[in-house]
Amino acid sequence: MRFSVITPNFNGFSYLEETICSVLQQREKGVDLEYIVVDGDSTDGSHAIFDKYRSGINTLIIEKDSGPANAINKGLALATGDIVSWINADDIYYPNVLSGVEQIFEKNPQTSLCFGKCPIIDENGIEIRTFITRFKECFFPLSSEFIFQCINYISQPSLFFRREAMLHAGYLREDMVAAWDYEFMLKLWAHGNGVVIPGGPVAAFRWHEQSISGQNFRTQFKEELEAVIAHLGRWKIQILLHHFVRWGIVGSYSGMASYRKWKHKVAGNQ
Repeated sequence: MRFSVITPNFNGFSYLEETICSVLQQREKGVDLEYIVVDGDSTDGSHAIFDKYRSGINTLIIEKDSGPANAINKGLALATGDIVSWINADDIYYPNVLSGVEQIFEKNPQTSLCFGKCPIIDENGIEIRTFITRFKECFFPLSSEFIFQCINYISQPSLFFRREAMLHAGYLREDMVAAWDYEFMLKLWAHGNGVVIPGGPVAAFRWHEQSISGQNFRTQFKEELEAVIAHLGRWKIQILLHHFVRWGIVGSYSGMASYRKWKHKVAGNQ
């Protein structure tokens, strides 16, 4: 079974090397890995990192793009693996994850996607926001397409999917700002069930002020609601439940954002 892993990057020098190393390490267990890196013509030193690890990168594209979804779509169009994933240039895989994912797909031939635990880390790699992670994990035992339509409990770095399902679902919507991954997963799930990867963390999502979710969380949850309405129609119980979930999460995130601003203000006055 062959894997295709895509890393989109634009001026991600700060964390890029750690991301690349976490992907290349997966080959140590004999995993057949095709690694595709798509760079939006970075100007921050990222190219030097590509040179350092060029022998481990199967395909390297360096050209301007219109954003991360566009960069990932370029990689998806080139992917030849049976199983496909993408890991952003500030996120990481944990060791030997792909060998476990391979076993999941071999044991579950009707599965189109699988996903697992994904802690949130800060700039220094320290786990933060554990209550958000535990909240998402609460839905794992109940995992189903219906539940996913009500709430997005899958952290994208931990997502793996069959290329065959991707070809049916289509690529990422480049007109969306922040929820193109959720909209894509809705389409994937329509072409086969999803399975939870058992055990420990699969990947880590790095949260920082410049990350997509750090800057656009209100837009993200608005787009997620719009995506599920487009997918199901407006008059479904999932839509009503998604409305309640959206406002609860946006309220929580807004509170955290206000608290961070207050802390910065206090620190600046000291």
